[in-house]
Amino acid sequence: MTEFLLRRFVKDYQDVKDPAVRERYGTLSGMTGILLNLLLSMGKFIAGVITGAVSVTADAFNNLSDAASSLVTLVGFRLAGQEADADHPFGHGRMEYLAGLAVSVAILLVGVELAKGAIGKILHPEAVAFSVLSAGILACSILVKLWMYCFNKNLSRRIDSAAMAATAADSLSDCVATSAVLLGLLVGHFAHVSIDGWVGVVVSAFVLRAGWEAAKDTVSPLLGQAPDPALVEGIQKTVLAHPEVVGIHDLVVHDYGPGHIMVTLHAEVSLHADIAETHDVIDNIERELGQKYHLQATIHMDPIATDDERVNARKEEMLELSHQIDPGITIHDFRMTEGPTHTNLIFDMVVPRSCKFTDDQVKQEMARMARGKNERYMTVIQVDHSYVD
Repeated sequence: MTEFLLRRFVKDYQDVKDPAVRERYGTLSGMTGILLNLLLSMGKFIAGVITGAVSVTADAFNNLSDAASSLVTLVGFRLAGQEADADHPFGHGRMEYLAGLAVSVAILLVGVELAKGAIGKILHPEAVAFSVLSAGILACSILVKLWMYCFNKNLSRRIDSAAMAATAADSLSDCVATSAVLLGLLVGHFAHVSIDGWVGVVVSAFVLRAGWEAAKDTVSPLLGQAPDPALVEGIQKTVLAHPEVVGIHDLVVHDYGPGHIMVTLHAEVSLHADIAETHDVIDNIERELGQKYHLQATIHMDPIATDDERVNARKEEMLELSHQIDPGITIHDFRMTEGPTHTNLIFDMVVPRSCKFTDDQVKQEMARMARGKNERYMTVIQVDHSYVD
């Protein structure tokens, strides 16, 4: 069914890196959610009126809020698909994250209201009527919500969308919650035990949990989470596949929303290579990264001595020492200047954020160990921290 809907309503649906295609995915998800949730809300409201069960009525309003959330998702994807302008030169891609956050907040608010109504029902219980029609409506709702979960989860995986993942999580929690409501009706009818209020509490707990998990998934990219390791590895392999580049460092991925990614990095090249030819290679690498990963790349050239055996030996020596501090440390931009009384070893160290030592402690320890190797060594160190794992 999902494949049929994509072929029918999403032009070029396989080109998931295209912002315009992502917008069409969001439109399909939003319109489907609005239509189905409105139908479910009306059906459950009728069932709630027939039975007088607060849990059923609460579930009806939960679906109504889901329809509103689908509308927010639809608007969010439309805004995210807008082109960059003077006020937003990096585009509007983060609107997708904001839409997901708005959906999460709506889910949490509904959960709080459901909990309040359920607690009131526990304190002041009322008899609940049972009807085959109401049970049938709830059973159909469970099946529809299960399909909506699979549908939105599928779309989320295809385009890596936090907003759709939040919608899928909400659908799954609704499926479990409605199952609990149906169970409450059946227990009340056949066992003559009123658990309507307690079932309402269970429903609200599932809704609150879904809202919290969805909020975490949308807040993280807004705050600036670490980039996808697969993307980082792909960028590194692509750049280093060119023999003119002997190393890279200071790789930073700037995420301005799906389809709006900028990458900056330093590429180490031979000090003795022709600068015009090397610059041409760097330009080609930037274009290759853009075509392969749908991003904008800016590469800075770092000329280094690649054929000086003495410099390379000192670099390896310092790298071995640095691993005694933390195995994750790397070294770049290594230079060596010799004088009559001492030898300056000048380099940058990239220290993992998990390192237990401060930057000053790292510098002091490296200076101590270098002097232990050779009393002529004087270290001039710049400590950096990696923005990727």
